[in-house]
Amino acid sequence: MSEPDRHHATEAEAREVVEAARQKEWTSSSFMRELFLGNLRLEVIDPFPAGSLERPEFVELYEKVEAFLREQVDPVAIDESGEYPEHVIEGLRRLGLFGMKIPKEYGGLGLRQFEYDRLMQLISGHDPNVGALLSAHQSIGVPQPLKLFGSERLKEKYLPRCARGAISAFALTEPDVGSDPARLATTVELAPDGEGWILNGEKLWCTNGTFAELLVVMARHKETGKISAFVVESDWPGVEVVHRCRFMGLRAIGNAVLRFRDVRVPKENLIGEEGRGLKIALVTLNTGRLALPAGACGTVKQALAAVRRWAGERVQWGVPIGKHEAIAHMLADMAASSYAMDAVSECASGLADRPGYDIRLEAAAAKEFNTVTQWKLIDTAMQIRGGRGYETERSLAARGEEPIGIERQMRDARINRIFEGSSEIMHLFMAREAVDKHLEVAGALIDPRASVWSRLAALPRIVAFYAWWYPSRWLGWGWWPRFGRYGRLARWIRFVERNCRKLARSIFHGMLVHRAKLERKQAFLFRLVDVGMELFAMAASVSRARAMRQAGHPAAAQAEALADVFCRQARRRVQASFRALWRNDDAHLSALARQVLAGEHAWLEEVLYRPERRTAPEAQLAHGQPQPPPALSARAAEPEPLRAAPAGS
Repeated sequence: MSEPDRHHATEAEAREVVEAARQKEWTSSSFMRELFLGNLRLEVIDPFPAGSLERPEFVELYEKVEAFLREQVDPVAIDESGEYPEHVIEGLRRLGLFGMKIPKEYGGLGLRQFEYDRLMQLISGHDPNVGALLSAHQSIGVPQPLKLFGSERLKEKYLPRCARGAISAFALTEPDVGSDPARLATTVELAPDGEGWILNGEKLWCTNGTFAELLVVMARHKETGKISAFVVESDWPGVEVVHRCRFMGLRAIGNAVLRFRDVRVPKENLIGEEGRGLKIALVTLNTGRLALPAGACGTVKQALAAVRRWAGERVQWGVPIGKHEAIAHMLADMAASSYAMDAVSECASGLADRPGYDIRLEAAAAKEFNTVTQWKLIDTAMQIRGGRGYETERSLAARGEEPIGIERQMRDARINRIFEGSSEIMHLFMAREAVDKHLEVAGALIDPRASVWSRLAALPRIVAFYAWWYPSRWLGWGWWPRFGRYGRLARWIRFVERNCRKLARSIFHGMLVHRAKLERKQAFLFRLVDVGMELFAMAASVSRARAMRQAGHPAAAQAEALADVFCRQARRRVQASFRALWRNDDAHLSALARQVLAGEHAWLEEVLYRPERRTAPEAQLAHGQPQPPPALSARAAEPEPLRAAPAGS
């Protein structure tokens, strides 16, 4: 048996691995990419891209799933036991929910992305444990990468099996490897007979891994160092579940540490081409992570319904608490933000169903915007419910009160900011794509490795592009009467248009000021990404309200009111982010962080401060040898750049 090796990558190697895995081509339309370039392409999202849910076959399925959840799935019992009851798993199989996105010719339901996400909103709103089970299997497990990249032989072999309920999982993350795939230690090499692969390594946090029949495993070729994706069956010799991980929330998920010891994998079980594993993972996650923003909507809707009833019934100082301004503002924010979350999720899902659209940025933005907003709103719901929000459902029921599970929702929601790409990785991914065009045009000028001659050769192209592009980011028209067709919400589309040009200018200015150091200015980049996400959410919210008005929806007026309030709040956040680009405490925070890492403030960690345990600098000060304070300057601390890569499971 060969032992998995530990691969240590340099920063340059890590950068090369991630860049090689990126989708470099933009052959299709992308609303957010154009937004980062200062172009408002409303025709991409207006008419609003969300599809119709009136297909009789889907409506019948939705009603069956709704009844099954209500009658058979007890989220409190699942949370307490930390297990999925067998009757729940079998019920999901009978309904065909393990094959929601698998084409009908392979035995699946063949749902569109929008339909799938609507079901995931329903399921995750009822119990996020069940939502996580289905999402990990369907969105990032075996079905999706095989559907996109698998050979016909692999599809015929595994997709019908998945559709019948063979649970699958995705294995990328390792104990020493999170978002830096260049350090991947799981290896694969050709078997001596040349007819298969030999797999060795260990994977961490593999969702569904404790009971999955099928796995997608990422491994590095020993000979070339390239990373490939393979379908591995869990009952093959050498596949071992080492440990089942347990968590703060989602207590039933079968999250595993998996070990592979000389596992023989058939040669045809390679997914796609050799060395394309990371690209397969990234493309799979583009649509795969859309289940998370949909599920976040479902949870928030449950919380909003609960606190709305509570705020109308609970009386303090003679009036319902919902009529006190402090609580009223919380409710208004929950309603407006919930509407925006729906708009963002529906917009991204609808675009995924349309041919000719590249949704990599929209999917990342939907995941990040909705999961962060979900966490904020669940916290708000707990604050409104007070002690009852912190109390468990069982305890509430035992006292004769309605068992509302805000406490459980909070525990289950927190992981969504980490799942399938943490908030920080999502920001870095979007930031890299935001500057992509500028790197394509002017990358030679800021690349420290570029020669003088390559920089000189790039000058004509740079001048030709920016001579037109930069002035046009100032001279666009974003005032009345443009966008009058949006009625009372037109002002917000005008705001988006003006500020997307400002966003593009700010990205360009950041490149001029920081040059090659821009990739390390993560606080700067994150603020730019935050602006882009807010503008996307504003545009999606307004477009959705207009679509409801045009369709004669009975709640159209209410949707416009919700969109208006959300956009008012988003405007303030956008303006604050722009101000903070150039006026901030980033250098001071970075310098202080260096001191903390060096242990200079370890005394803060002690409950009782003991003089005899002072650090050397403190002892010198005590003996009359004052030391100059560490310089809090822009040069004091340059954070290490994080590399955007797919998260594990």
